Amino acid sequence: MQSVADTAGAEGVGVMLTGMGNDGAKGMLSMRERGARTIAQSEETCVVFGMPREVLNNGGAETAVPLPDIASKLMSLV
Repeated sequence: MQSVADTAGAEGVGVMLTGMGNDGAKGMLSMRERGARTIAQSEETCVVFGMPREVLNNGGAETAVPLPDIASKLMSLV
């Protein structure tokens, strides 16, 4: 994600899906700070809400989206 932030900037799009830990949160925040569009999977559709929670808490994701709606959300962003 840091590489996307560095090379794509505002042309980037990031999605944080279900998972444990927080290793992607800093990279997603960097993407968003450079103008990329970013979303996280919503809690109600996650098996494990760890990663999406971290990226929502640090401001790295603009919004949370239920898993079945992520594809259409991505299409609206690109």
